[in-house]
Amino acid sequence: MSDRGGLTSGDPLGEAPARPSDALWSGYTTAPPPGAGGPVPSPAVPVAGRPALASWGQRAGAQLIDGAIVFIGAAVLFVAITAPFSLAFFGGDEVGVASVALGAILALFCVALVALLYAPALMARTNGKTLGRSATGCRVIRTNGQPISFGFAMVREVLIKTLLVGFISGATGGFVWLLDVLWPLWDEENRALHDFVVNTRTIRD
Repeated sequence: MSDRGGLTSGDPLGEAPARPSDALWSGYTTAPPPGAGGPVPSPAVPVAGRPALASWGQRAGAQLIDGAIVFIGAAVLFVAITAPFSLAFFGGDEVGVASVALGAILALFCVALVALLYAPALMARTNGKTLGRSATGCRVIRTNGQPISFGFAMVREVLIKTLLVGFISGATGGFVWLLDVLWPLWDEENRALHDFVVNTRTIRD
């Protein structure tokens, strides 16, 4: 047998070595560059063992629906709580005015509490969905495969998405909030800025 650069007549000339595994990259992380491990399927296309990412329209629609639900619920709750206190207002004395003020403060506290607990409570019960996400056919998942607990949903929806983004947005004239909303349009994994902090993805359900 002739020796051609270490190959024998039985060697498969020109055949690329077999890859150790055809398993998909686990979870959703930034894909390797072209040529560094073969072609990577688009995250928007369902592949065995890997759910399809939700579109920006699904995410935006879910947020609008959830916002409307919270707004309407808050308005009804505010009226229901302040109505009994308002009866004293017609007396025209200082007690009546103080009663209305106290009712308004109590109502605002209850509305804020319900608004903050809305998403975490539903997400923990449905493993990542709210009423808005159910309507648009999507849900939030953790890339480590763990379920969406109430505590984790509180961190994502309240601490990061509402308080942190809201605080920075207030200091930047709403720019950071707008950037957070629009970021999935150009991110390869459809992530918003808050998804980077807690390592979550929104997928089609």
